[in-house]
Amino acid sequence: MSQPGDTHQLALDRFLQAHPDVLTQLDTLNPLAAQAKGETLAQYRAERLHEAFEAEAERLGLFAWELTLKLTAESAQAFEAQRLEVHKEVAQMAGMSWDEYCELHGVSG
Repeated sequence: MSQPGDTHQLALDRFLQAHPDVLTQLDTLNPLAAQAKGETLAQYRAERLHEAFEAEAERLGLFAWELTLKLTAESAQAFEAQRLEVHKEVAQMAGMSWDEYCELHGVSG
């Protein structure tokens, strides 16, 4: 099994393959903007990539971690199974009943 960071990086790579416009924007960032924020160009680029990824997740009505799962799952069925498993874990950690959690987050399970 891959490490969470590896999975997220794979999702980012697949996201960029599907969104060449974002890649173009990232490749043409102004180094002075990074410098103004006290960051390297690589750090600034990574921040913009994560912002674009999160915006896409929001556009799709997903959490960013759900988009990571969606982009890396072997099938739609695997995605749904993994997604529900994580939501159930979050509900348990929050001390919420599954029904209450589903209603609050719009999860059908």
